[in-house]
Amino acid sequence: MIEIGRFNTLTIKSNTGMQLHLDGGEYGDILLTDKHVPRDAKIGDTLNVFIYTGSDAEILATCKKPFVQMGGVAWLKVISIGRAGAFLDWGVAKDLLVPFAEQDYELEVGDYCLAKVFMDEQHRIAASTELNNFILDEVSYLKEGDKVSLIIAKKTDLGFKAVVNDAFWGVLYYNEVFQPLKEGQKLTGYIKKIREDRKVDLSLNKTGHTHVAPVTEQIISRLKENNGHLDLSDKSSPEEINAAFGVSKKVFKHAIGVLYKERRITLTKTSITLNK
Repeated sequence: MIEIGRFNTLTIKSNTGMQLHLDGGEYGDILLTDKHVPRDAKIGDTLNVFIYTGSDAEILATCKKPFVQMGGVAWLKVISIGRAGAFLDWGVAKDLLVPFAEQDYELEVGDYCLAKVFMDEQHRIAASTELNNFILDEVSYLKEGDKVSLIIAKKTDLGFKAVVNDAFWGVLYYNEVFQPLKEGQKLTGYIKKIREDRKVDLSLNKTGHTHVAPVTEQIISRLKENNGHLDLSDKSSPEEINAAFGVSKKVFKHAIGVLYKERRITLTKTSITLNK
């Protein structure tokens, strides 16, 4: 069965050289809307295409890769305003509509917004900036330590609110973030804690002994590049540590603690030395 708003592998049913139609099964023939038909495309061949909907809910196909697929959240630019709402550039010929009723604030041309892609009641692909209608506060399938995809939504009093795996809300606390973050930024993160109310605390770094192995090797490599010496220690500031290794002070301290126990380094209050 064809999944609208996602990539599907379909068989070429007809090719006039100007237009190419794909076998859409229950949806009938589906037009490939790309201006240029793929070279050497023959009847019976298959194409991996993105399936989307037109203005009248007709089913269409393209070889282009959209910026976001069905159910996803993305940071998209408003390129026009029409009678039905605002239209976003999402990398496909038919712009993505955010109906006025799905806007949590008035969108204007040139704005960027965080939008969720969904199927409307007329079976057309649309988007919404009313994220709270789609993104859940309570997680259902994740566990602590899981690697997740994040999109930064906005700043709060506590930290950065982020969309987790296009489905849940989570928070990155200010005192645990040591790099610039901006709205719409995509990142890889980790589930730091799932609270009793099933809300999520996030981290940009892995936790636990096994997860610091890449950091320990990075420290050893940097020591070797600097004649076995670094002017960093567990007393260094979080900003200095993040600038050097891109990790939090907690992760850095854990990593050098592992190296110290393995007797691979010597520590002072201001430096690290590689043991011979």
